[in-house]
Amino acid sequence: MTPPGWHPDPGHSGKGPAQERWWDGAQWTGHVRASPGAARRRGIRVGVGVTVGAVVLAAIGGGVYLLGEDGDGGRPDTVASSPSGAPELPGAPDGGNKDGGQGGEGNGGEDGEGQGPGEQLPPTEPGFATDLTAGISLPVPEGWKGTSGAVGAGLTTGEHPCPGDTAETCVRGGIFSAPAAAVKLTAKTPEEAAKKDIAVNAKESYGGKSYGKITSHEELKSEAVTVAGGKGYVVRWKVVTEKGDDGYVESLVFPSPTSKDMLVVVRSGFDINKDAPKLSVLDEITGGIKTASGAGGGTGGAV
Repeated sequence: MTPPGWHPDPGHSGKGPAQERWWDGAQWTGHVRASPGAARRRGIRVGVGVTVGAVVLAAIGGGVYLLGEDGDGGRPDTVASSPSGAPELPGAPDGGNKDGGQGGEGNGGEDGEGQGPGEQLPPTEPGFATDLTAGISLPVPEGWKGTSGAVGAGLTTGEHPCPGDTAETCVRGGIFSAPAAAVKLTAKTPEEAAKKDIAVNAKESYGGKSYGKITSHEELKSEAVTVAGGKGYVVRWKVVTEKGDDGYVESLVFPSPTSKDMLVVVRSGFDINKDAPKLSVLDEITGGIKTASGAGGGTGGAV
C-alpha cells in the first residue's frame, strides 16, 4: 500500500520541473509541490514491514510506515479535494490539526512534523498508542516506542541493522493497527480476514530485501479471540527467512469497538532472537488492546 505522503505526481505531463502530489492514504489530494532536488528521503526499514525515519506516522503496510525526509518534508496543512486514486477509507475523521504527533515515548505517541490533510490529532492517553479511526488504543510496553495516528497506530522496539541491507534499520518487534480498508483487506468476517491477511503480513514483514525471501512457514495458531469486547480471530505463523533471523508473524482481526461495520487489523512481527521480545509480550499487548479513551464502548482484553 502506498503510504500517505509526497509522491511523484501521477498526473504530471512530463513537461516542466518534476513535481510531487500529496497522497493521503486513500486518495490523491490537490496539494502539489516541486520535487525536492537536493532532499533525499531517508528510511529505516523495520523488520515487520515498516519504514521509519524522522517520525511521521504515515500508513500501514506490514505495519505502519513512518516516513522521514531531509529538507522540507512536511505535510500540507490544509484540506483539499481531488480525484480519488484508491478506495475511500470509511470512518476517516474530518477536521485537521497541523501541529500533529504527540510527544514522548510510551505515552501514546512520538514527536511528529504535523498531521496530514483531514487528519485529527489522536487523544493523549499515557501508556497507549491510539488508532483514532479504528477507535482503539494499544498498550505500550516499557522501553517500546508507541506512535498514535489519525489512521493507524504502532509499537516498535529493538532497532538494529537489517541483515540483508545494513544501510537500513530493522526492529526486533513491531505491532501495527489499521482499519481493514486501509490495507485493502476485504472480508466478511474476522476469521476470513485474518486467514487472508497472514500471508500478506508475512511477506511484508520478512519477505523483502531486508530478510530475503521466506523459505517456509509453520502455522502456530488459528483461533477465535475476544479483543476490546469484540469477537475476533487470530492467525500466527513462524517463518523461516533466507537472511538473518527467522520470525513470528501474527494477523489479528476484530470489529472496531466504535464502528460496528469496520474490521480492525493488527499485524505483528517478532524476530526469533535472544534480543527480541518474547511471544508472551505479544499476548500481553493483545490482551491490553482497548477502546480509545473518550470513544465510548468497552475496555480491552483478549481471551
